[in-house]
Amino acid sequence: RLKLHEGESDVIHIDASGEGVVRAKDIKTSSKVAILNPEQHIVTLSSEGKIKADLTVKMGKGYVTAEQNKQENDPIGTIPLDAVFVPIGRCNYTVTNARVGQRTDYDRLTIEIWTDGSVRPDDALGFAAKILKEQLQIFINFEELQEPEIEELIITEKPKFNENLYRRVDELELSVRSANCLQNANIKYIGELCQRTEAEMLKTKNFGRKSLNEIKSILSEMGLELGMKLDGFDILDAEKLRPKDVE
Repeated sequence: RLKLHEGESDVIHIDASGEGVVRAKDIKTSSKVAILNPEQHIVTLSSEGKIKADLTVKMGKGYVTAEQNKQENDPIGTIPLDAVFVPIGRCNYTVTNARVGQRTDYDRLTIEIWTDGSVRPDDALGFAAKILKEQLQIFINFEELQEPEIEELIITEKPKFNENLYRRVDELELSVRSANCLQNANIKYIGELCQRTEAEMLKTKNFGRKSLNEIKSILSEMGLELGMKLDGFDILDAEKLRPKDVE
């Protein structure tokens, strides 16, 4: 049994002499051809025996007789052979009762397929189903209605944040020094302030521990703190989302 990996045909060679058994594994093949039964006995030679032949491997379907394999341009000495292209050795199916949930009126189809190894059983079943579909297509005398394609609309909602993040820092009751430090650092909204770490704030000019503790205390009362990770927070939304009347 042979398997042709690519192309429509290929030529393999056998050349042996001397006493012994010649098997399929003694055939010289290219990378295109695989021998599936390497231990297959081909011939037994005597001490003076010799065999040399070029073998043509072709793709095909079903059973083809030697007469059908003859070609007008075959060279003298060509021996056509019967060819069996069927990779399926045996097939069987059974139908049994099946239960789905509370219903017991279903049928279970079990298909058993034996192959020669040149094709997987599930692939063989797939090829057979494809052929059956193509053959039955002629009986379909109406056009199948195409279901309209429904485009999936994905709406991504912005994460909800503490509304105080959208308030301006000048709305906080800060000391003059702390307010001036924030102004010099160009921090306008509490959301910007909360994304700064303590270390970053202490690097601000004239900003000391006293101002730091003051801001931390006020933020804590609002459920906020310094060094917050606000993924998705957009300060450009501050003007339209922050509370209008804050006392």
